[in-house]
Amino acid sequence: MKLATFVHDGKRRSGIVTGDRIHPFPHPVELHELIAEGAEPLREAGERARTGSRPVALTDVRLLPPLQPPTVRDFMTFESHVAGVAQGYGDTVPDEWYAAPAFYFTNPYAMIGAHDDVPVPPGCGRFDFELEVAAVIGKEGRDLTPERAREHIIGYTILNDWSARDLQGREMRVKLGPAKAKDTATTLGPLLVTADELEPHRDQEGFLDLALTVHVNGETIGQDRLTSMAWTFEEMVAYASRGTWVRPGDVLGSGTCGNGGCLAELWGRTGVLEPPPLIPGDTVTMSVEGIGTISNTVVEGVTPTPVRKARRREGSSGRERVGTIGSRPGTGPAQA
Repeated sequence: MKLATFVHDGKRRSGIVTGDRIHPFPHPVELHELIAEGAEPLREAGERARTGSRPVALTDVRLLPPLQPPTVRDFMTFESHVAGVAQGYGDTVPDEWYAAPAFYFTNPYAMIGAHDDVPVPPGCGRFDFELEVAAVIGKEGRDLTPERAREHIIGYTILNDWSARDLQGREMRVKLGPAKAKDTATTLGPLLVTADELEPHRDQEGFLDLALTVHVNGETIGQDRLTSMAWTFEEMVAYASRGTWVRPGDVLGSGTCGNGGCLAELWGRTGVLEPPPLIPGDTVTMSVEGIGTISNTVVEGVTPTPVRKARRREGSSGRERVGTIGSRPGTGPAQA
């Protein structure tokens, strides 16, 4: 099934997509509520909508993010992307990257729809896109094996992790983040495609063999295939569930694809800002085979609200501190 959340005649609805039409669910219900009920009830609701509700043309609705996720984990699973960005810093892919599928938590309140305008983050001078595919959890679980994890994925959608690269560079020097660099907008859409729809694209290693492309103002910037991932989505879900829960509606992003999946990779490989950072008026269009297309236009953002710099406290600077971590100057190791 292909599922959508949308606004039509001022009302927020969810439904099943067939061709160029949406069949709304008979009773207003959020898609994440149906997902939480399980795959079979979701299929039954979709069939009732397809046969029993009056369809609406896709061109007559505003597509919203398919769901409002409670959590969003964004991974880095494309080696080409990691290598290209690292090259810009005179670095290489760290050994730690190969050891486990790294991720960070991003802002679930920043989701925007497939065709919504995206504002430049406050204070950003190097705005960038990131082409990703995201898996959506349909059943809760913890400490899953990759084999068990497959039944916990309800479907897939496109994710654009909009990024303020200049803010990101400053933030990550503090050994945290990214934070405000990724906080303003994340596109999710256009639809949630259930896992069974994409099963014919699965290769022998368990990867979904889907073509990915991104254009800026009609010009092709990047192309890759989802099989370039270093881990399958099932392995990512298993790792995410280690020692904790994954629950219905949780989103797990693949991380940026390689071969131009973002501008930062290209900047890192060439040493020049070409193509240039995004500016208001630019339109970024992303397509993923079997899932669809999202297209967002960049608009002016807001001026950042001033926040004063840190108050320096006497003796707290790393340049002034003496002794080891956990000790006071001259007193030796801290005691429990």
